[in-house]
Amino acid sequence: MNIVKKLENKEATLGVIGLGYVGLPLAVEKARAGYKTLGFDIQESKVKMVNNGENYIGDVVNEDLKSLVESGLLLATSDFAKVAQADCVCICVPTPLDEYQQPDISYVEASAKSIVPYMHKDMLIVLESTTYPGTTEELLKPILESSGMKCGEDFYLAFSPERVDPGNLVYNTKNTPKVVGGITEACTEVAAALYESILAAPVHRVSSPAVAEMEKILENTYRNVNIGLVNELSLLSHKMGINFWEVVDAAKTKPYGFQAFYPGPGLGGHCIPLDPYYLSWKAREYGFHTSMIEASMMINDKMPEYCAERVAKILNRYKQSLNGSKILVLGVAYKQDIDDYRESPAIDVIDELEQQGAEVRFFDPYVSNYNYKGKSKNGENELTTELLRNVDLVVITTAHSNVDYNFVQKNSKYIFDTKNALKHINNRENIELL
Repeated sequence: MNIVKKLENKEATLGVIGLGYVGLPLAVEKARAGYKTLGFDIQESKVKMVNNGENYIGDVVNEDLKSLVESGLLLATSDFAKVAQADCVCICVPTPLDEYQQPDISYVEASAKSIVPYMHKDMLIVLESTTYPGTTEELLKPILESSGMKCGEDFYLAFSPERVDPGNLVYNTKNTPKVVGGITEACTEVAAALYESILAAPVHRVSSPAVAEMEKILENTYRNVNIGLVNELSLLSHKMGINFWEVVDAAKTKPYGFQAFYPGPGLGGHCIPLDPYYLSWKAREYGFHTSMIEASMMINDKMPEYCAERVAKILNRYKQSLNGSKILVLGVAYKQDIDDYRESPAIDVIDELEQQGAEVRFFDPYVSNYNYKGKSKNGENELTTELLRNVDLVVITTAHSNVDYNFVQKNSKYIFDTKNALKHINNRENIELL
C-alpha cells in the first residue's frame, strides 16, 4: 500500500473537510505531526481566519495554529478541487436533526459528492461525523464508487467517530483513544495507520464501520439515559423534600458499580441530545422501538419547561407573577467554562420564560450573544450589584467556575440554582435547588 509508506515517511498530504469543533483541532494535530494539511470549509470567514492564524476554537492553542500556518504545514481553503492533492481526507461536518427530529446527513452527502471528481488511486476517506449505523456503507460507499473506483482496492473507506469534549483539560484530540472500522480489513489498517501516525493514544480496530458507528451512538446514549434517570429522580426528590444532589454525592462514595451523573435544566452540545434520535430513527427501519432511550429523551427534553414552571412557583411564593417579572439567567453555554452554546438547554429555558411574559436578561463570561430561532440576543457586559438587585430572580443554568457565586448570593433577592453552583455557600435563605 503506497499510502501507508507515504504516511510512514510523512510524505502524505492530509485533508479535513469541515473546520469546526472537530475538524480544526484534527487538522492542527495532523499538521503538528509533520504532514502538509489542507482544511476545507464552505465558510469563507473560517478559511480566512485560519489562514491568518486566528483561532476560533477553544481547544486549539493560538500559538500552535499561527506557527503551523506560517510554516506552510496548514492551509485552509474553500476550493474543493484541492482535494485532488490529498492522500487522506477526513469528513468532519455537522450532522444535525431536521425540524422533524430526523437525521440530516445532507452535509455528509455533499462532502462525499465533492470528493468524487478529485479521487485518485490509493486515497483514504474517513467519516468522523456522528451518524446512524450504516451511513458509511449505505451512503458514502456508493457515492464514492460512482467515481469508477472500487472500495478496498482502488481507494480506502472507514468510519472513525470523533471524540471531542470541549473544555476538557485532560483529554483532547491528541491523547484520546481512537476507534476505527473500515469497509474491508485493508481499509481498517490504512485508517489505523493514519491515526497512529498523528495521535499519542491507542487505536482500537473494529470489524466494520457499522460497529464503529454504533459504538459512538452507545457512548452518548449511555450518558443520555443516565442523565434522564437522575433528572427524573430529581423531580421525585423535590416532591419528597429530599436534596437529590446530596443523594448523588452519597452514592458516589461507593467505589464500584456506580458512576455519578447530575440533574440539570436539560441536555446540551452537539452529541448527547442528538445521537439517540439517530438510533431511534434507524431502529424503526427494523420495526424496533428503543423504548428506554426514548423515555430518557422525553424526560431530558422536558427539563427546560420544568425549570420554567419551577421559576413561576418560586415567584408565586413571593406573590409575584412570572408574566412581567425581571429574570437574570447566569450562563448560556451548554457546559461550564466553554463558549459553545449549541443545543444549550439554558437558551430553551430563556425561551420558555419569555413566552410566558418574563423580561429575561443573561450574563455569561464566555458568550456575549447568541442566535436562536433566527433571532439574536445580547448578554450583559458585566455582573454588577445593580444588575443583581434589579431583577426579581436569578436562574443559574451553567456553573462557570469564574463567576463569584458568593457575590451573586449576597446581592440577589432569590436564586434558582439548576446546577448546584452554590453548594459551598452556607447562607441558603434565598437559594432553591433544582
